Amino acid sequence: MPDIDDPFSEARARCPVHAAEFQGETLPMILSLKKVRAAAKDWRTFSSDAPRRVPIPSEEDVRTVRQYPLEVDPPVHAEYRKLVEPFFLRPKQPEVAAKTEALVHRLLADALSAESVEVVHDFAIPLQSHALTYLLNVDEKEAQTWIGWGIHVFKDGDGMSKGPFMQDYCRRMFETAEENPGEDFFSTLNRSTFHDRPLTMEEKLGFANIAFAGGRDTIIHTVTRIIAYFASHTEALALLREHPEHINTAAEEFFRVFMPLTHIGRVCPQAAELHGHPVPAGGRISLAWSAANLDPEVFDDPRTIRLNRRPNPHIAFGSGIHSCLGAHHARAIMRTLLRRLAESVAAITVSAAKELVEREKDYSRMVGYEELHARFQPR
Repeated sequence: MPDIDDPFSEARARCPVHAAEFQGETLPMILSLKKVRAAAKDWRTFSSDAPRRVPIPSEEDVRTVRQYPLEVDPPVHAEYRKLVEPFFLRPKQPEVAAKTEALVHRLLADALSAESVEVVHDFAIPLQSHALTYLLNVDEKEAQTWIGWGIHVFKDGDGMSKGPFMQDYCRRMFETAEENPGEDFFSTLNRSTFHDRPLTMEEKLGFANIAFAGGRDTIIHTVTRIIAYFASHTEALALLREHPEHINTAAEEFFRVFMPLTHIGRVCPQAAELHGHPVPAGGRISLAWSAANLDPEVFDDPRTIRLNRRPNPHIAFGSGIHSCLGAHHARAIMRTLLRRLAESVAAITVSAAKELVEREKDYSRMVGYEELHARFQPR
């Protein structure tokens, strides 16, 4: 039996592009990896210069700012990206790696000593929140505020928008950094210039917006799905313990199959046609990363998890100019987590779980867990 479901398998077999409805708009979804890569490179036809319309569903009702550098095209994309790239390379620094290692060790020690742990809120969210303070080089006490934001930075479980609260928080952080500048993310953006002028507050808030929203729920959901996988595949833990050389390939395989982000949008400045599907000027298309990562023309037995899969040309971190800024951050967390789990955990038992399912008119897809109660058995 396959390890994971593929809600797009039948549609992909019929055609590499599938028309699906979102928010009353019919969008062509590109399902094949080759065609997703080609479209991601063709930014003139499929543009990211569409504030709040790049995510699917669109975020016009949950935020007011453009996300930088995600929602701009070349050549300014590279200029904006360069301003913050040093922070997203910080996970490669030995001192930051050591902090991440200590964080994972502490959280796992707490989990191993507890009778049961709710993995989403008591493990995955704290893990991402504290690790993000290392990435942004801010005081670790800020993690407590971010933990309170829950799984999604923009919406509560009832669908109500939290965007204004997060935006107000970021504005205060920029104002505080102006009064007491340092070497943190907020202070650096306060000092940054674009085309020989200071960044506007809208631009700075756009950078902060993507820093908090871009990889938050993706990492949280990937962590919880990995732990649930190990609960039903104890032999996988043993494999990584016996073969630590597979840690990196295992992380890449988990990114491939447990990608929470189903897809992302692009907007056509001019009318276009995509494999027989007309797109009006101003219309959107979908780059279906998750479907492309299960493309049987690229991956042998794509619905089976192989911890030593090579090659693994997945696009969990995007493709083309808009490759994910947070890829180093995500990889550092997952590789450290996998190594520590293999070293210290004998087995994981799940006692209760509440799946988080993305339900659209044309498909349903599990993206993570709202709750996951588990017991970690020490070695």
